[in-house]
Amino acid sequence: MTLGHQHSGPVLALILLATLLGSAAWASEIVGGREAKPHSRPYVVSLQLRDQHFCGGTLIHPRFVLTAAHCLENMPLALVNAVLGAHNLRASESSQQRLNITRQFSNNYDPDQKLNDILLLQLDRPARLNAQVAVAPLPQQDQQLPHGTQCLAMGWGRLGTRAPMPHTLRELNVTVVTFLCRPHNVCTFVPRQKAGICFGDSGGPLICNGILQAVDSFLIRECATQQYPDFFARVALYVDWIQSVLRSAGEEGSP
Repeated sequence: MTLGHQHSGPVLALILLATLLGSAAWASEIVGGREAKPHSRPYVVSLQLRDQHFCGGTLIHPRFVLTAAHCLENMPLALVNAVLGAHNLRASESSQQRLNITRQFSNNYDPDQKLNDILLLQLDRPARLNAQVAVAPLPQQDQQLPHGTQCLAMGWGRLGTRAPMPHTLRELNVTVVTFLCRPHNVCTFVPRQKAGICFGDSGGPLICNGILQAVDSFLIRECATQQYPDFFARVALYVDWIQSVLRSAGEEGSP
């Protein structure tokens, strides 16, 4: 490409991405990662339907979990539980807290364009915070996340496109990239390794320097293609909205 045509690069990338979105899949599992040290990520949440994990989430307040909007599309809230303090989903861990969900709050979610894929879930009672159950800090509103930032993705998603789900929490070191990405998303890639998010990781956290920067949203074609980045909803775009929901819910609950 000549220097005179450099401006067309981002345009072509967005056109390509628009084409690829037709074959995008909601993300679910960690491929190529490792088992997390038990309870070392005390903010991560397993969303379960009839005791079966289907999406991840992040505790951001004793009564609120942040997840992906697509996770609970057409899902009856009454049948969903948020399981906190979990590591092995097949074990009856004393650290686990199982809470019901009473309300959900979305923000102009667009499933066709996969935009604003973010959802707040209000729990039926406050979580008991301790060493195994803790709140993840949020970024500043509109905080930038530069290309090359090192982050941690995690979840109980599949270990490959056609692989089973693990029992224990998995995590993966990933790098923030800008190729094929959109302003509403944070995108990550794992260079020189077949690794990435997969089915069942949706809604789970992307933690960068100890802060919840993004929510696991979607991937292109299949898991860990080594061609396309993984896509997350950028939490920094929604911090003011999140704080307003927390405030209004707190005021409702006060005498």
